[in-house]
Amino acid sequence: MPVRDAVFEDIEEICALIEEHAVYEDNHDLKLDRAEMSGHLFGPDPKAWVLIATPPGEPGTVAGFAFCSWNFSTWEARPGIWLDDLFVRPAHRRHGLGGELLDELRNRTTGRVEWDLQAGNEKGEAFYAQLGAEPVPGWIRYRWRP
Repeated sequence: MPVRDAVFEDIEEICALIEEHAVYEDNHDLKLDRAEMSGHLFGPDPKAWVLIATPPGEPGTVAGFAFCSWNFSTWEARPGIWLDDLFVRPAHRRHGLGGELLDELRNRTTGRVEWDLQAGNEKGEAFYAQLGAEPVPGWIRYRWRP
């Protein structure tokens, strides 16, 4: 199976994927603290979790990931998944790994799987539409920063 749960030993690859995604999105300044991220993912009170995608026939190669946390919908009265980041390295695209990651997320909840997409990302819009995902009309995201 090309998708598996991340383990503590994956922290370097997870952080590298996040930094590569930032560069892909034209943010060249992001450098993560591996120890801090490891605590958030694998410490005594984890705040998020990660799925790792590997190319078929290459179990030791990390091709991409989905970085997630649980959420809860009061109106549906069930937990769902917040997908904070989905990234497949360019060399491994067009092999279905992004779809495999999203399928695995759908299989882990009877609730909603939700995420943001940067406005103007036409490739992303086409990819998600092909999978049957739809934008959420009428909602605007708000954010407080520390």
